[in-house]
Amino acid sequence: FPVSESEGAVEVALDVGFRHIDNAHLYGNEKEVGRAIQKKMADGTIKRNDVFYTGKLWSIFHKTELVEPNVRQSLETLQLDDMDLFLIHWPMSLQAGGDYIPMDENGKILLDMSTDLCAIWEAMEKCKDAGLVKSIGVSNFNRRQLEKILNKPGLKHKPVLNQVECHPYLNQSKLLDYCKSKDILLAGYNVLGSHRHKIWVDQNSPVLLEDPVLVEIAKKYDKTPAHIAIRYQIQRGVVPIAKSYNPERIKENFKVFDFELTPGEMQSIDGMNRNLRYTDLKP
Repeated sequence: FPVSESEGAVEVALDVGFRHIDNAHLYGNEKEVGRAIQKKMADGTIKRNDVFYTGKLWSIFHKTELVEPNVRQSLETLQLDDMDLFLIHWPMSLQAGGDYIPMDENGKILLDMSTDLCAIWEAMEKCKDAGLVKSIGVSNFNRRQLEKILNKPGLKHKPVLNQVECHPYLNQSKLLDYCKSKDILLAGYNVLGSHRHKIWVDQNSPVLLEDPVLVEIAKKYDKTPAHIAIRYQIQRGVVPIAKSYNPERIKENFKVFDFELTPGEMQSIDGMNRNLRYTDLKP
């Protein structure tokens, strides 16, 4: 993550009109993102209530006693009184006390099998009750993992959102239907097919924005394939998270509110699904 570019990118995004900032402790840029928000509040571009800030609990903080201190640490770094939304970043737990991605001498990720998702959720609920976060949710959860939380005895606050990889090659239609049936919002990352970072992404995977279906529809509306991919998510009720550090691209990505895809075009994009994950973290 290019931390040094984060502050400028957030400033540009807020100037353009973006109001949802999706971030995470893991990304290591809370200080820079917080500074950009403070700067834009100081110059009158935004008020705190205009911005919807999402943070995430990384997998080495899955001990119940670590959850609230992690939230408080993030808030202090961000210079914010609270977060609008706080998510469990991944359902898997990693061994605490060392690196962000702890590994053994053979390069195998060290999981912590002793943690209980329901216990972590109760610690998340306490953060909400303490006023540190306004809403709580999850990320990268499948239906079974969501049901574990939803069916938890004594559930106080249910997850309001599940953030998962979602794009035309992985449209998550079954999970989307399930979340809608439970009144849980689905947010999508990699909506443009990912940044193709060598660490996370198979370099032989197809480039989403070169797909002829998106290219063809984009021509019709005098838009880019990225516009079509973002608009597709908006129309199906998915919150699209488009990541960019490029000022021109950030401005471009916002131009999705002046056209609408037809039911036939939505169906064509649905037909692109091939259950392809760009971000596939295998322990």
